[in-house]
Amino acid sequence: MPRQYEQLNLPDRTLAIFKWLAVIGGASFVLGLVFAPQRAWSSFLLVNIGMLGMGLGAALFIAFQYICGAHWAVAIRRVPEAMCAILPWAAAGVLLSLLAGKSLYPWIAKPPHGMKGIILDYTFVIGRAVVFLGLWLWLIRTIVARSRLQDRTADPALSARNKRSSAGFVVLFGLTFWMATFDWVMSLEPEWFSTMYGVYHFSGLFLGALALITLLVIWLQYEGPLRDVLTHEHLHDLGKMLFGFSAFWVYIWFSEYMLIWYANFAEETGHFIRRQTGAWAPLFVANMCVTWLLPFFILLPKPVKRSPRMLVKVCCLILVGRWLDLYILIYPSTVGFESVTFGIWELGMAIGAPGLFMLVFVRRFRSAAPVPVADPMLEASLHHHQ
Repeated sequence: MPRQYEQLNLPDRTLAIFKWLAVIGGASFVLGLVFAPQRAWSSFLLVNIGMLGMGLGAALFIAFQYICGAHWAVAIRRVPEAMCAILPWAAAGVLLSLLAGKSLYPWIAKPPHGMKGIILDYTFVIGRAVVFLGLWLWLIRTIVARSRLQDRTADPALSARNKRSSAGFVVLFGLTFWMATFDWVMSLEPEWFSTMYGVYHFSGLFLGALALITLLVIWLQYEGPLRDVLTHEHLHDLGKMLFGFSAFWVYIWFSEYMLIWYANFAEETGHFIRRQTGAWAPLFVANMCVTWLLPFFILLPKPVKRSPRMLVKVCCLILVGRWLDLYILIYPSTVGFESVTFGIWELGMAIGAPGLFMLVFVRRFRSAAPVPVADPMLEASLHHHQ
């Protein structure tokens, strides 16, 4: 007899909290446009780049599991699938930032010369954004739709097709994401450049998505849908991935920093000098501590990787680090290097983004079975290491 899985049933009060958080975020943006437009657009760009990263990181997690033929993550795959639902919202936010938040990008008013001027042609940038976002959304939607179709048809061929589509998505992502980060974030300082910028953003994107996947998986175990699904072995594997990609993030960070410091070109070093001096210096150090140093040493012991309580704490640290990393990359360029700017507009959108995300996530998660019930590898995933 097929196993029965509990659906996600949340109290109305919980959903109301998510809605109010989203409303606060939206109101902060609208009021910010009136009273502090540059800060409002900066924070709007920050939260949308962050949410886009969570959705793309979740899609990469799914694609990597399909490509590797990894059975352990099948039982929790509906979590990253539901996370992908935030992508259309975040994509619209990024496009709106490019179209309406022109004050963020100095090259729009004063185009640079030479090849950089050709690349940063405004129409070309908008066109690239539409193409990149459209291709990502189309491929991710296709992969998730096939996974859910398999619940109804029990057709194992759908897994094989998703494996091929996942390989295509990873290749496409690798070819387009570096240019997207150049257009949307690095061009906030058009005089600065780094060939490792795209890889650096990928490392932060995937680490943040892993932390959120782990948090949501533990939350859904507590709420019921994954209560008889998630095991300590699943947590252990997620903990190992958090540990590994935290180390990968700092490796890429150091590689970029060390090369720029060693070369000592004025057009490159200024980016870091402005962020590691004055009021920004404590945040520069804090970012390193919460994104890598603390998670690395906390996750060293095996029991910690298998402990839901400890993983929740580590994941919260990493997510704070992800927000702080984007804040340090965006705000000095758009609001100013003289002082750290954080107030009601930044706080409002920082709490509004999780509210919107959770509303979208819950709705999408409820629209299908909590686990891929017809996936050929589900039983192996349920009995992982047993």
